[in-house]
Amino acid sequence: MANIIVLPEFGLVADPFIGIITSQGESLSPVLEKVTVLEATADDLVNMLAGEGNMLASFPNREKGLAIGGSITSFWYGLAVGLFIAGIIAFQLIKVG
Repeated sequence: MANIIVLPEFGLVADPFIGIITSQGESLSPVLEKVTVLEATADDLVNMLAGEGNMLASFPNREKGLAIGGSITSFWYGLAVGLFIAGIIAFQLIKVG
């Protein structure tokens, strides 16, 4: 791999394959590959908040899975909280009466 010497007194070279300036003898390509994977994972987490689109590790044709799962979960939590509040009110009415 041929590097272009930018500042020989500081040991800086330009890596033409990656397009960055780095120290001579060191390459940042393994770090950049890990950063690319991390960016894809972060984008996947942000897209998960919207509930639309295909996730990285999901099977095909499951684009609306998060939205449907979230609505079903919200329904059951709402039902549980509503029944709990209704039970408290019912016990208060029984205690007063």
